[in-house]
Amino acid sequence: MSEEIQITSLGDIRPKMKLKGTVKQVQLAGAIIDVGIEECDALLHISQIRRRRVNNVRDVLEEGQKVTVWVRSVDHENARLDVTMIEPPALDWNEIEEGQILTGKVVRIEKFGVFVDIGAERPGLVHISEMAHGYINKPEDVVSKGQEVEVKVIGINRSKRQIDLSMKAVTPEPQIEEREEERQEEQLPTAMQIALERALAQSKANEGSQGGRKKQQKRNEQEDIIRRTLERHNRGS
Repeated sequence: MSEEIQITSLGDIRPKMKLKGTVKQVQLAGAIIDVGIEECDALLHISQIRRRRVNNVRDVLEEGQKVTVWVRSVDHENARLDVTMIEPPALDWNEIEEGQILTGKVVRIEKFGVFVDIGAERPGLVHISEMAHGYINKPEDVVSKGQEVEVKVIGINRSKRQIDLSMKAVTPEPQIEEREEERQEEQLPTAMQIALERALAQSKANEGSQGGRKKQQKRNEQEDIIRRTLERHNRGS
């Protein structure tokens, strides 16, 4: 989050701003905080003092105590400012959208995938099938706990507070390039096979109807076809 900012006008206040304040008055429902704003003091509700339940405000706060608060909401028209002592997430649910590309930190690794902290209320899940292109045996083969990774938001379920992320969506798919010698090896048998099949077919068609001299001539023609085929292939390699 941003550093504490000294603000003197309500017009400069924005949600999530981090402010320094002094407890001015403790009440049953919360406290009044002086954050240096000319128009008004800030209101801190008892539910916003800490994440754990607070039964008595005076158990936590007292007049004159220095506190750090974050802006929850600001009403410029009615000069009202609500604050919280609970640090808000960098991303609210209404700020998360499918297609966003974010940077986060791996905070938990499970067999089915990893959880990544992207600054939201809770970490998002990168399923093992979304970690990389191709097969992955286990998540630890790709990432380790604490590692920073780039992810893309591919799904949001606000009612269930679930965020689906993908690592492979921000990684280019590897291109499989054939080596030149492999292509040559594939082409050579094909060219030879065509030539032999043509020669053998012609030989069988003429077999039995030609004399010895003609048979020898056909065999020579077959050998010439194969030779010329191989020469053309070698010139093109």
